[in-house]
Amino acid sequence: MSRIRLLSDAVVNRIAAGEVIERPAAAARELVENALDAGATRIRVAIAGGGITRMEITDDGIGMNAAELALCVQRHCTSKLTDDQLVRISTLGFRGEALPSIGAAARLHITSRSRDADSAYAIGVVGGVVGAVQPAAGPPGTRVEVADLFYATPARRKFLKSPRAEADAVEAAIRRLALAAPDVAFRFETDGRVAFDLPGQPRAARVAALLGPDTTIAIDAVRGDLRIEGFVAPPSVSRASASAQALVVNGRPVVDPVLRVAVRVAYRDVIAAGRFAVVALYLTIPPEAVDVNVHPAKAELRYADADAVRALVIGAVGRALAGGAALPAAPSGIMQFQSRPPMRLMPPMRPTPPVPRDSAFATFGGFSEAALPMQGVPQARVIAPAADAASHPLGAAVAQVLDTYIIAVAGDGSLVLVDQHAAHERLTHEAIRDQMLAGGVRSQALLIPAVVDMPAGDAARLAFHADSLADLGLEIEAFGAGAILVRAMPAALGAPDPAPLLRDVADELAEQDESTALEARLDAVIARLACHGSIRAGRRLGGAEMDAMLRQMEATPRAATCSHGRPTFLRLSRAEIERMFGRR
Repeated sequence: MSRIRLLSDAVVNRIAAGEVIERPAAAARELVENALDAGATRIRVAIAGGGITRMEITDDGIGMNAAELALCVQRHCTSKLTDDQLVRISTLGFRGEALPSIGAAARLHITSRSRDADSAYAIGVVGGVVGAVQPAAGPPGTRVEVADLFYATPARRKFLKSPRAEADAVEAAIRRLALAAPDVAFRFETDGRVAFDLPGQPRAARVAALLGPDTTIAIDAVRGDLRIEGFVAPPSVSRASASAQALVVNGRPVVDPVLRVAVRVAYRDVIAAGRFAVVALYLTIPPEAVDVNVHPAKAELRYADADAVRALVIGAVGRALAGGAALPAAPSGIMQFQSRPPMRLMPPMRPTPPVPRDSAFATFGGFSEAALPMQGVPQARVIAPAADAASHPLGAAVAQVLDTYIIAVAGDGSLVLVDQHAAHERLTHEAIRDQMLAGGVRSQALLIPAVVDMPAGDAARLAFHADSLADLGLEIEAFGAGAILVRAMPAALGAPDPAPLLRDVADELAEQDESTALEARLDAVIARLACHGSIRAGRRLGGAEMDAMLRQMEATPRAATCSHGRPTFLRLSRAEIERMFGRR
């Protein structure tokens, strides 16, 4: 007797249901995709019990007649493919599995009316059993009702999360679709509560409505027959997860790893580790250059030229972030600055004798350098602000606190607190990067070449990248099995100890995957170099040096964060200070 048997249609449909609609969010996504493919201009989604108890999707699309309604619940029936090649897919759905899969696992009822028809028709599918098509009442368009999801597949239902968690997942899926189709009106209700009700609107307005008003930096770049458009938020606006990253390819919302990695690389040196950028990116690519058929949920893609896609996204987002047009006004706003003038690195800063304190500050009893113990070293030095500095966005320096932080006052009364090391690190980073892009970083030869001992693997790694490091002004060569000879260093760094610098560069190269683009690898190394060439915490600065740093920050791209993604300054408006003290 043969041990191989043909599965029944009911079992096949239930298996397919587990692949296509693993949770309510997947079912809702499939049904809304059908509505979008039907040309809907208004879509309403209402769920109860996280979509498990009930789900209803209503649209004003082209609708279906009686014959089409009977076919739509059969497996592998679709109106969305014009041939059998699967190479130019221009619709969101095309597999022909969603409706029969939902009908196999739930109680499905569809009412639809064609735009040119006088009446509607309805059909029901319960646990895979298809009913007859019946006349019904209904406006043009389609209404799909799903009840008791997974009642016919209790094993799948057992692994669902709480209704609240499933409702959140459904809402997230609908938000992604609403971002992908901003010209379509979307209304989403959960347990009778309206979560959002959006009219058809321009893309910028839809992005602002769903991702927040800070997502305003425009992206538009072309590479061959690829185009990337959209909006991104400045580095000061980030999330703890990637939930606020809307990635759309040819109108299809995806969670594609190629695009996510590209976004992470573009933000790598301006956003803190563990944080995620807020972006809405729309990639247009020839349908034959992308395969959307590699995942049952059609969420991941395969590109004919993934490197070109990655380079386009990294370059476009990186250029937008480096535009030097804005710095965040922490904690609650954005300060706008003019575009970046030619960059000049500040000369190495030398310790400056303390400037006598302004008499206005000295009149407050109990606030004096002697009252701030730090083993005899003053923790606060007040200086006379420059006469014209307050008119600048970051204001005039008035004090240095703990020999680490610069306090400045802007013309509107805002207080600005600057981390001098983090700020100078970014200035150094951008200066070295500019020199590299201009043809090579200026180097300073050492009077006596330095020999740095290190593990053999690190030494070999550095020697392998010697040519690339030379472009950054770091001239090295192998000096035996476990040593590197340093002949020159980037002039912008001053005269740091070469040993810790080389160890950090070796660590950075070890962390970089060989598939990472050369430009990205070099930029990561520049970040390491900049850290070693920046003024340190504990370094006393004079008033002119502080103001010079503030002016350069205002003119430097990405100056709101250091090379590691940490903020370089915080800003408190007068209103925020008054609220802290209960004055408003």
